[in-house]
Amino acid sequence: VQPNNYSTFYDDQRQNWSIMFESEKAAVDFSKQVCIAKCNSSPALDSVLCQDLLLGEGQAVEGGDSLEVAYTGWLFQNNGLGQVFDSSVNKDKLLRLKLGSGKVIKGWEEGMLGMKKGGRRLLIIPPAWAYGAQGVPGRVPPDSTLVFEVEVRRVKLAKESSASDGLSVSSRDSPAPSPVPSSDGFSSD
Repeated sequence: VQPNNYSTFYDDQRQNWSIMFESEKAAVDFSKQVCIAKCNSSPALDSVLCQDLLLGEGQAVEGGDSLEVAYTGWLFQNNGLGQVFDSSVNKDKLLRLKLGSGKVIKGWEEGMLGMKKGGRRLLIIPPAWAYGAQGVPGRVPPDSTLVFEVEVRRVKLAKESSASDGLSVSSRDSPAPSPVPSSDGFSSD
């Protein structure tokens, strides 16, 4: 995914191709379908599939960094996006998480590495990297493959948190998110 609604890719002959789309939405939708096609063409999904939709700016996040994210989660059904089972998009609060803390599913810990502030990514997560055989009663059936669209809204790098920046962290819009995940997210699962 490139600025100005371009996508570039290599084919199986290592030939480089570029496509320009009429709108950002068209480019994002195409990128989602590429990721779904990758999933459907693999014999067994044994790790997280990631597809950047928007790259974002700044430094790539790594383990120990604190993030605030907006997300939507779908069940992967009939070879595509099925029912939405969770979303923070229309909620007042963003999900706060610290990468590597083990408070979210393993697929998020892996799939969000390397994202940047403002970046959006599609993650397709196999059951073993999500909720496994137990699922989430009433929301996620056992052995479900999950699809998430995640957007990183705020980042606090781990190496910044050791320095005192004197900023107030009381407001919700603080640039320094708490590393404690919100209770309405996946932290309790």
